[in-house]
Amino acid sequence: MKKLFKNIGPGPLVAAAFIGPGTVTVCTLAGVGFGYSLLWVMLLSIVAAVVLQEMSARLGVISQKGLSQIIRTEIKHPILKTFTIVLVLSAIVIGNAAYEAGNITGGVLGLQTIIGRPNIEIDGVSINILSAIIGLIAFGLLYKGNYKLLEKVLIGLVILMSLSFLVTAIITKPSISEIFRGVFIPKVSNDGLLTVIGLIGTTVVPYNLFLHTSLVKEKWQRESDLKYARNDTVIAIVLGGLVSMCIIISGAAIQSQGIDSVLGLAKGLEPLFGSFAKYFLAMGLFAAGITSAITAPLAAAYVASGCLGWHSNLKSKKFRAVWMFILFLGVLFSSLAINPIDIIKFAQVANGVLLPVIAGFLIWIVNKPSVLGIHKNNIKQNIFGFIILGISILLSVATLNKVFQLNIF
Repeated sequence: MKKLFKNIGPGPLVAAAFIGPGTVTVCTLAGVGFGYSLLWVMLLSIVAAVVLQEMSARLGVISQKGLSQIIRTEIKHPILKTFTIVLVLSAIVIGNAAYEAGNITGGVLGLQTIIGRPNIEIDGVSINILSAIIGLIAFGLLYKGNYKLLEKVLIGLVILMSLSFLVTAIITKPSISEIFRGVFIPKVSNDGLLTVIGLIGTTVVPYNLFLHTSLVKEKWQRESDLKYARNDTVIAIVLGGLVSMCIIISGAAIQSQGIDSVLGLAKGLEPLFGSFAKYFLAMGLFAAGITSAITAPLAAAYVASGCLGWHSNLKSKKFRAVWMFILFLGVLFSSLAINPIDIIKFAQVANGVLLPVIAGFLIWIVNKPSVLGIHKNNIKQNIFGFIILGISILLSVATLNKVFQLNIF
């Protein structure tokens, strides 16, 4: 057991990255609107995330390079390379800047449920000081530049988040038989299609592929460490998926269409299951918000460093400048309650296009003996990889259809 905990590493950080306030909200709406019937989507998402993240982890351990670094060196065609780098920078750096406000706001909402809303007025402008507090916590941990400290803090927050949502789900006393039916019998209506897209899109996210390859080389440098990286990935992603399922199960306890957010769920649970349910849910939302508020700027800094050929050291000035910029924008938008709708819409489109591009590139690169040698993909890994690539293409088309209302289906 001691050896197992010693070799827990980037996996929980990746889980922390994909279980942010957006995931909590989407899972809440899935539970409220469709009960247990979309739990199978989370099972599919877990499998897809495990397959792609394992490829990312293997690539990082063996090559000792980040995914964005490998894009720069392995894509030889200048036009294709430029297109890919611009797309990656747009989706990850600009996108994470937009989403950062939502991450910080999610953490703030969790705290507000417990301690209230302490605002200050400056020249008629109301500023939420909790946004600044969460921003300072994230700043301190990132500026310290100590990977081991960052890892321990995030693992602690992930454990808090997991226990909070698990306890919330248990309090609602769900039907075990209905849960199994929802997990293993796929069913979706036309009304639930966008929710299905949302559940997959919040679990299988492009920036986690970049984050994972960069983080594993901070933790492991030897080929023999590959088994630890794999175990770490599988355990963390599966547990992260189970946390998402717990949120759906909690949402299913409230059969009301008037709930459109996790705070609505918290208020809806209180009269049925007591104030404890509300507080557990609030703690989970706080942990989800602050972990994503840390990992999103970190991922953006790794991506920018790799794409632009910078040294990706946690303490380098250029690396720090990127995550500081992302974090600053997040705190600003969150504290002033500014909603960067146009930037978020752009980030949605860029991420929708990016996922199949990066999934395809990842599958291509992990099949190259010149990069991975004997650790390149086997036939089974390729079969799963290409199935997931097909799903990501459908997800991309669905995202574009949603944003631009193309009425493709």
